[in-house]
Formats: sequence, structure tokens, C-alpha cells
Amino acid sequence: MSVRATARVTAVRDRRGATSLPVLESEGPLALRRTRAVSPGSARVTVVGAMSAPLGGDRLAIEVRADPGARLAVDSAAATLALPGPGPGTGPARYEVRLSAGEGAELSWLPEQLISAHGSELITRTTAELAPTARLVLREEQILGRHGESPGTLLSRLTVRRAGRPLLDQQVAYGPGAPGGWDGPAVLGGHRAVGQLLVVEPSFDDRSPEGRLLGPTAVLTRLAGPAVLVTAVAADARELRAVLDRAHDELTAAAAD
Repeated sequence: MSVRATARVTAVRDRRGATSLPVLESEGPLALRRTRAVSPGSARVTVVGAMSAPLGGDRLAIEVRADPGARLAVDSAAATLALPGPGPGTGPARYEVRLSAGEGAELSWLPEQLISAHGSELITRTTAELAPTARLVLREEQILGRHGESPGTLLSRLTVRRAGRPLLDQQVAYGPGAPGGWDGPAVLGGHRAVGQLLVVEPSFDDRSPEGRLLGPTAVLTRLAGPAVLVTAVAADARELRAVLDRAHDELTAAAAD
């Protein structure tokens, strides 16, 4: 039997200037826990998987809202493993992430990797709505197959709007149900780990980092707005995380200058 569940987080800035969480709602396999924040005045929420998900036919969603002035980071305790459904005809699983950040808010979406296991079918959709002065750090990492196995079918779309206008809208597809060429030299080139880091920073309006290669399989691209996108492929999850972590440190330093 498929599962339908939506978890919700709302962060607000209180009168002391700290961030509180008036809404922290878990549902189904999506258990949310408040954990220790990295910096004073901010809040951190960790997604803890309460059961195996997503399976074929599941409909899961997480809604995260950072109200004006709030500072919120959301991560996860472990990787998300997409698995085949319990029987034939269950159809693909769907996993939606809906993010929003108000004026002066800072929102980080930093989950662990998504693993597309053999035989699975998963459609993911991440959307973000940002106010003009909001800051966003978003990381996505996708591992195509567990060790020694071929991947499942994965379709992933990321849409970001800032001040009501499109900032980024892209879609990727991998695995046996994807269009031909996904594993060719023009796309993955045999790599099995792919990821991206999006940083939306209002100060980049005046001093955005220059687009350039970040090693042999990663690139930093300036977007048409105060944002940069780092895209990388790698042989495995560890190598991919190292590339994205270095990029994150560099971009955090650039925003602070």
C-alpha cells in the first residue's frame, strides 16, 4: 500500500531576534526533529526517516517556510533510498520539496544524498519562492545505484523564483526510463554521482564570483540574478561531497567579504 505524507516546518524571528519554530509537523515516514543550530540566533531541523521510503507509488512532501528575518537550516540524518514498489503496477514514487523564504530570511536546504536503487522509479520536484532580500543555500546529491548495481529511473526538477520571477528551472533524468544518452560523454560520462549547489545571495548583485571550472568534473556558473550554481559529477558520493563542500566554503567566504 502506498504512503501519502506531508511534513511542515515554519521558522519565524521572535522579538529577541532568535529563530523559533511554531510549526514542526511530522507525518508518515518524514519525522522532523529540532537539533542544535550551528550559529546563534538560527534554528536547525533534521529529517529523520521513520520507515523505508520512498517506495513505488508513495507521495511524499516537505514544506519549509522561513518567514522574514528567520534563519533556518534543514538537513537529514541519513541518505534517502528510493526503492521499488511492493508489487507491479504501483507506478513511480513522488517526492516534493517546497521551500519559501521571506524578506531578509536565510534558508539552507542541505539533505544527505538521494540513492536511486535498481528497479526504483522516482520523480522529485523541488520549488523555492524567494523574496528579493532572501538568502538560499540548496544542495542536491543523487547517487545512481547502490554499490555494484545499476540505477533505477530518476526524474528530478528544480525550480527557483525570486521576487516572483524565474531564477532557475532545470530538469534532469537518469536510468533506464530516461531519454537515451544520459550516461554518455556529454552528460555523466560513466560517473554515478551527480550533484549541484545553488547559492542565492543578494550581495552577488554587485560582486558575483566569476564562472569557471572547479576541477575536471565540476563547474561554477553565474545565473541571471544574484546567484551561482555549482554542478558536479563524480565517481562516488564521497568525492562528490568533497567537491561541493569546497565550493560551499568558497562561496560562503565570498558572500562575507
